[in-house]
Amino acid sequence: MRYLFLLLLLPLGIKAQQLSTIEEKTKDLKKVAGFLPYYWDEATGKFFLEIDKADQELLYVTSLPAGLGSNDIGLDRGLLGEERIVRFTKVGRKLYLVQPNYRYRAVTTDAAEKKAVEQSFAQSTLWGFNIEAQSGNRYLVDASEFFMRDVMRAAQRLKSNKQGAYTFDKSRSHFYLPQTKNFPLNTEIETTITLVNTDGEVGQLVQSVTPSGEALSLRMHHSFVQLPDDGYKPRLFDPRSSFIPISFYDYSTPVSEPIEKLYVIRHRLQKRDASAQISEPVKPIIYYLDNGTPEPIRSALLEGAGWWNTAFEAAGFKNAFQVKLLPPDADPMDVRYNVINWVHRSTRGWSYGASVVDPRTGEIIKGHVTLGSLRVRQDYMIAQGLLSPFLDEKTRAATDPMLRMALDRLKQLAAHEIGHTLGLMHNYAASVTNNASVMDYPHPMVSLTADGKIDLTKTYDAGIGEWDKIAITWGYKDFAAGTNEAATLNTLLTEASQKGYQYISDRDARAPGGLHPQAHLWDNGSNAVDELKAVMKVREKALQNMGENSIPLGTPMAFLEDVLVPIYLYHRYQLEAVTKIVGGMYYTYALRGDGQTITRPVSKQDQQEALKALMTAIEPENLLLPQKIINLLPPRPAGYNFNKELFAKRTGLAFDALSPAESLTDYVFSFLFHPERLNRLVQYGQQSTAFGLDDLLNTVVNKTFKAPRQTGLKGLLQLQNEQIALTYLLSASINDNTSFATKAALRGSLSNLKSFIEKAQKSTTNQLYAGHLILALERMKTPEKAKATLHKEMPPGAPIGCVE
Repeated sequence: MRYLFLLLLLPLGIKAQQLSTIEEKTKDLKKVAGFLPYYWDEATGKFFLEIDKADQELLYVTSLPAGLGSNDIGLDRGLLGEERIVRFTKVGRKLYLVQPNYRYRAVTTDAAEKKAVEQSFAQSTLWGFNIEAQSGNRYLVDASEFFMRDVMRAAQRLKSNKQGAYTFDKSRSHFYLPQTKNFPLNTEIETTITLVNTDGEVGQLVQSVTPSGEALSLRMHHSFVQLPDDGYKPRLFDPRSSFIPISFYDYSTPVSEPIEKLYVIRHRLQKRDASAQISEPVKPIIYYLDNGTPEPIRSALLEGAGWWNTAFEAAGFKNAFQVKLLPPDADPMDVRYNVINWVHRSTRGWSYGASVVDPRTGEIIKGHVTLGSLRVRQDYMIAQGLLSPFLDEKTRAATDPMLRMALDRLKQLAAHEIGHTLGLMHNYAASVTNNASVMDYPHPMVSLTADGKIDLTKTYDAGIGEWDKIAITWGYKDFAAGTNEAATLNTLLTEASQKGYQYISDRDARAPGGLHPQAHLWDNGSNAVDELKAVMKVREKALQNMGENSIPLGTPMAFLEDVLVPIYLYHRYQLEAVTKIVGGMYYTYALRGDGQTITRPVSKQDQQEALKALMTAIEPENLLLPQKIINLLPPRPAGYNFNKELFAKRTGLAFDALSPAESLTDYVFSFLFHPERLNRLVQYGQQSTAFGLDDLLNTVVNKTFKAPRQTGLKGLLQLQNEQIALTYLLSASINDNTSFATKAALRGSLSNLKSFIEKAQKSTTNQLYAGHLILALERMKTPEKAKATLHKEMPPGAPIGCVE
């Protein structure tokens, strides 16, 4: 009867409740006009969004404008989240925020073909909103819960980093109105959300940067951005160009062509006069520096960022790239501004170059640079350790060279990170050709004068390199009508290769089993072995000079260790570079028919020289710290904490004189004994003239266990080196990632070493050495207990960034 009654009511004209108009619903609220108008209800804390763009595609971007303060967790100020194309779709009395699947497309004018692809792959519905009011084709929705959430998944990041279990607490979260604004092309909404610890466990990283680990309040930013018009022309990706690609699958592609399409990311830049050799742009690319950046850092960053205009001049533009200070009333999250943010953290960490990109075309809508403020202090401290300038209370060496070195590094950093936001990847092979790109990682070019003094006058180049000009010309050159763009761009890269310029990027250089012998981070020069020898001479001189004068008067003497660490490890990146020669291979990102060398083996002689240099670097005399420095290192005073930038200790509060050497030797062996390198060596070694795995293993054993015995602290370092070498021999012999042939070679080497040790054990009268040999034999019985370090390459999806 109940249902019958309801049915009988319908013909009598009883209708569902009508929606009020937006004007009626918001009559007591202030409207903030802009891209998506919004209303804030102070009384209820509700946030209403007016949607007048139903079924129109727009860009939705999330970010973290105020971070946690710890680089290790990755929740930094200015962190950008995923950029998504979305649209609001009305169904009944609800609006759904839908993300179409642009990974799979049909780039065609055939509507049916497009529809077939769209219906073959899933879309994502990100949210459903109840329509609260309607005026024509304008809809009002309560978007409070949509914005009031952990959209950057901070709790998940904290949990994965073992910093505690946190959940979102709505009662302690609110809208952050000072950074909630509207503009003609974008709407910016910001909230402060609070995450509450639910298990009581708080990680050390969180403890170091928050007033209370029981609750963390972070700011979450949401941006809705108008997508660019269709006036931008995508540029097809070329793997030789050094530009960052986006990819998608185009199902309208002929069967004879690859279905995956790749466009490069870049800003829109057009000449006013495309036929002119040099022309002003229709609209310049302007970057704005954080106005909270202090001097003299501000001037250094402005100068370094401005270097890029030279590259755009090479591409045929005049005044196309500009750098200005962010206006006081501007919001760095405003999509109209390409920004360079100066970010403070509790620990030194990554600097980032990120971009907001139109996923359809690769057009960069906004460049977003994040520079860590502690970098300049680290570079200053490295210069401090190199010069040891603090002589006495009244007299001290000029610190200008130290500050100049640190600021010169910042200029490079600004140019480097902006390069990423112009669309460029790293080029780790640029240092081979006279530092041809700021997109490489530069090690300070420190040298010794004729009288043996450390010289910091030319630590970093000023300006961008020749490769940068080539890359920007390839990516941004605007062609006159009738030009064969594809042929011209191909010629540009082919001629660059013929001139000796090369490009090798992240995956190749960062991988611990690194293959290319000229693609390295933080290196200089065309010959890695020669540069290692030069860097070691600078290191030796700096350690000789180090003492009380390495820290200012009144500084706790224990702080000398802070200065010592980067100097003792001064050559670590060059050591890594030299390891890549062993089991390495020259190659290019060649295209068929472009004339580039595809692959070329590293000669046996070059690999032998590289291994010899590495083994020399870890000889006890080169690992030993001067006794005068050891005597100047007391325990850290009460009130000062230990930190991860210091050497590990097995001696309690006392400085551990063996620990620095252990870290260096382990560092070298971790790269030399990477399974990928060992597997390559066992294969390459099957050619009679090639350097093989047996060559590596025999050299390591001969330079450690079979080397002449040393005494004193050098003797202890020698024994330590041998146990570390044994660790890697044992670990590699049972590693799941080493091939059967590699395991066989390693176990053969271990068998020979065991015979040698047993023989040496019978002849020695030295109790310490005898115990050392007994320990080695015992460890050989349980290789699974060998704890080798395997450095990991950068994880997939990690941001493009730089840390020293």
